[in-house]
Amino acid sequence: MNAVHWEQVSFRYPRSTAPVLAGVDLAVPDGELVLVVGATGSGKSTLLRTVNGAVPHATGGTLYGTVTTAGRDTAAHAPRDLADAVGVVPQRPADAFVADTVEEEIAYGLECLALRPEAMRRRVEETLDLLGLADLRSRSLQALSAGQQQRVALAAAFAAQPGLLVLDEPTSALDPPAAEEVLAALTRLVHDLGTTVLLAEHRLERVAQYADAALLVPGGGEAVRYGAAADILADAPVAPPVVELSRLLGWSPVALSVRDARRRAAGHPLLAAAPVPRETPARGEVVASLRGLVAHHGPVPALRGVDLTLHEGRVTALMGRNGAGKSTLLSCLAGMHRPTAGEVRVAGENPLRLKRRQIAAAVGMVPSDPGDLLLADRVDRECAGADREAGAMPGTTAALLERLVPGIDPQAHPRALSSGQRLALALAVLLARRPKLLLLDEPTRGLDYPAKARATTILRQLAAEGHAVLLVTHDVELAAAAADRVAVLADGEIVADEDAVAALAASPAFAPQTAKVLAPAPLLTVDEARVALQVLGTSQEAPA
Repeated sequence: MNAVHWEQVSFRYPRSTAPVLAGVDLAVPDGELVLVVGATGSGKSTLLRTVNGAVPHATGGTLYGTVTTAGRDTAAHAPRDLADAVGVVPQRPADAFVADTVEEEIAYGLECLALRPEAMRRRVEETLDLLGLADLRSRSLQALSAGQQQRVALAAAFAAQPGLLVLDEPTSALDPPAAEEVLAALTRLVHDLGTTVLLAEHRLERVAQYADAALLVPGGGEAVRYGAAADILADAPVAPPVVELSRLLGWSPVALSVRDARRRAAGHPLLAAAPVPRETPARGEVVASLRGLVAHHGPVPALRGVDLTLHEGRVTALMGRNGAGKSTLLSCLAGMHRPTAGEVRVAGENPLRLKRRQIAAAVGMVPSDPGDLLLADRVDRECAGADREAGAMPGTTAALLERLVPGIDPQAHPRALSSGQRLALALAVLLARRPKLLLLDEPTRGLDYPAKARATTILRQLAAEGHAVLLVTHDVELAAAAADRVAVLADGEIVADEDAVAALAASPAFAPQTAKVLAPAPLLTVDEARVALQVLGTSQEAPA
């Protein structure tokens, strides 16, 4: 039996002249983990929302064709009628929370399904253990980090035990170990319980190895493709580093896991390659510093005696597990959180004592929810307002946006954009002010690989122009490509602060895929591997 079946499906949003989806005609069988891939804004989220009827019941617009989920026509069944069959985790799970605490949120969906109290209690306990949330059961949802909120949303969807789970960017806010836990849990549901999982994720390096099949949404009205994950990713416009490395070395079929790639790379000259020199600018003046910083959220300690110095011309990646205190550190630098003890200096001043315009000129911060920075009702008006606020030439913000994610409709409402597009717009608004200190909380969440590469180029350019850039990120591939330096925060303390190559290459938790495949060679990215091949003067393929 098929879990979901699209029959000649096309969809157009209200007031849109072009269809987002066109001629989708395929079926996903029961018990498969299907990876949905495509560029930012290609229509992945729209396709996923057709599965439970949210498109078109909640969005409006015109749907052609038939979508059948668990044997029911979604045109005749609203999302509430499919709640027993489909569990959905959206891109921004906090928007869907209805309870106050973790345990209550997990129990809420079970109450809606009228489970008996004893069955509900057992199901909640099993779910808390499954996703490692037992210690947070009584914690307020508003007090959780973005990654912890993501895991709670996953737990709420798991608890009802639907036959089909739809997940939109489920690991985007998680640190690597937490992402592995979630994906392991998803794999258990598929293998042990026969659950069907449709999963859209831009960080394909995390999920490709778990997929039974892949579904490519190319966008622009082109036909959707479905097949084995290796076949689809072999020539997909977006692919994880291990697939890009496979293409570079001529492997067919492409490798989807580090384990497979390491076996194929055995004996290749790249494993003995020398480091590729990085263009690291000379360390400039101190832009910001933290000395003995201590901060709390109520009674909970978030930072414990942190020392950190940020220099102009450098990109620093701040990494660590969820809840380690990374976002709190950013808030202290931006003058948004009053520390308990210690000293914060930005451009020689305490940010808490600066006026709004002074802090805006000194510090620019994109929060983990970039929509908080967007105020206008159209993209072009948002860009024009940012130009005026920054005193920049008209068109500056729009040009930055086009470099990050080309082709965004200037008349679209910012809230109607995908998460990746909203992030790009917020980043463009911020960059127009060109602040000396640039703080970014998960800046590439929701961006595909080409958009991430463009964002990396812009961040490197900003550093070269004298800005100090601090990235809070779980994206090890971003840190490998963009950062000069990596600091690791654990339980509110800095436990590592060193050159990016030294910090990432040997780390079991934070090493990028290329470094894992080509170890012991100190190569972090596919681009570095390409340069190393040129230096070696060989295009020899590794034994397949």
